[in-house]
Amino acid sequence: MAAARWVAQRVLLGGVIRSVVSVRIFGRERLSDLRGAFVVVANHTSHLDAPLVFTTLPRRLARYLSAGAAADYFFDVKWRKGLTALFFNAFPIHRAGLNRPASEARALLERGVPLLVFPEGTRSRTGRIGTFKVGAAALANQSKVPVLPVAIIGAHAAHPRGSKWPKAGRPPVAVVFGDPVFAHAGETPTEYMRRVRGEVQRLHDEHAHAVLSTGRIASGGPR
Repeated sequence: MAAARWVAQRVLLGGVIRSVVSVRIFGRERLSDLRGAFVVVANHTSHLDAPLVFTTLPRRLARYLSAGAAADYFFDVKWRKGLTALFFNAFPIHRAGLNRPASEARALLERGVPLLVFPEGTRSRTGRIGTFKVGAAALANQSKVPVLPVAIIGAHAAHPRGSKWPKAGRPPVAVVFGDPVFAHAGETPTEYMRRVRGEVQRLHDEHAHAVLSTGRIASGGPR
């Protein structure tokens, strides 16, 4: 299954991503020492977000990455559940937070499986970064693994909520990886997630102008 998923992600999904948007990647050098399980926390504005993360993470980190997906949408019918499992190795998240599936998520982390979580719970309607629910921070802290902050830029403009397909012309998007972040001693999940959200916002703001001010970005694309 892992081999089939890898082909689905890198060949099929990666091919689609490269055909509809022009991708730039920042910060991959920060991932060189990352090993074992971790929790990717990213802003969420578009259906492009998960594919962008899966196809831009280095192969050794993305190979077994498991994405949290809304249980009431991606797991409500058999065919959608199957595709979500194939492409994103997904586990269900209920929109109220990580409480119900927390045991499954912790079990994955204990097995060394990294997780992808969008803590806003739903796609932003405006493109702005919203409030981050604390479940992912609590999970990372309990499991003694780092959070990997990731900022996604341009996905809302390229494929906003409510649109059926990305806009024509391969609009520019970017994925920005931050440094892995561990909880501080005595830090509450709320404080931890506030710090992570601040880092996602900083990464976004640092690169947004350069990415969005050009009609098109030259890039090596997802690898």
